[in-house]
Amino acid sequence: MKAAIIGAGLIGRAWAMVFARGGWTVSLYDVVDGAAEAAVAECAGALGTLAAHGLCDDPDAAHARLSAAPSVAAALEGAAHVQENGPERLDAKLEIFAELDRLAAPDTVLASSTSALQCSLFTEGLAGRARCLVAHPVNPPHLVPVVELSGAPWTDDAAIAKTRAMFEALGQKPITVKKEVDGFILNRLQAALLVEAFRLVGEGYVSPEDLDKTVSDGLGLRWSFIGPFQVGELNAPAGLADYIGRYSPFFRRVAESSDPDAALSEENIARCIEAWGSAPSPAGIAEMSRWRDQRLAALAAHKKTQQ
Repeated sequence: MKAAIIGAGLIGRAWAMVFARGGWTVSLYDVVDGAAEAAVAECAGALGTLAAHGLCDDPDAAHARLSAAPSVAAALEGAAHVQENGPERLDAKLEIFAELDRLAAPDTVLASSTSALQCSLFTEGLAGRARCLVAHPVNPPHLVPVVELSGAPWTDDAAIAKTRAMFEALGQKPITVKKEVDGFILNRLQAALLVEAFRLVGEGYVSPEDLDKTVSDGLGLRWSFIGPFQVGELNAPAGLADYIGRYSPFFRRVAESSDPDAALSEENIARCIEAWGSAPSPAGIAEMSRWRDQRLAALAAHKKTQQ
């Protein structure tokens, strides 16, 4: 099987590794000269990191399955799946998907990694719109396996099912978004938590460092194995219905006290940024990203042994 990766930036490189370690041949294309070649080279070290944590059986073989394509047409030749990772702009998606739909074989699935644009916004006018969908990853997808599959009203159910089965075979954790919604599922959940985090920090209830600790050493630990519905199931003697009955008055009070306009006001955001402190240098961010990826790899390896 062959996958075409269109856009060889951070997400494109990660997708390339997902497919390559799963045994697929991968062709990368990027409009920036040399970007695809550089991405192939950078994947070597990352695949080695995956192998060190038991997340890639043969990093050398996986890397050998990666190649840079000189054009979109060359990347698409023989591809069963296309993963687009272009700019997060509607005009760019319209242009890219028009080209993909024109050049790809009729049975090739065309998927976008967009995190903010619904599929219907950039596929309505395409002849092959039934095979188009969003496959929204979590950064970085080679370490965080959830993939949100969201089609337009005209997307063929068979395209969603085919893509879901493919990602499951690759070791990802696909979910199906049953109808289009702004931000999909993960981003909406994340937004709800972030708005409340900005409110709590900006209004002086907690420091940003302690709030992060509350998530990483509290909610995050629990949520890394079970989600909120199962948390409720385990937190009341008679299960989820009992949990909701006990705590829904509190949930309602919290929801009624939430004010997104105040939490996201310029004044409140400025207080949050000031409380957080000075921003790290680009080199510091890169170093923290490498540390994060190492920790995510270790966690992914542990979870793999618990399944």
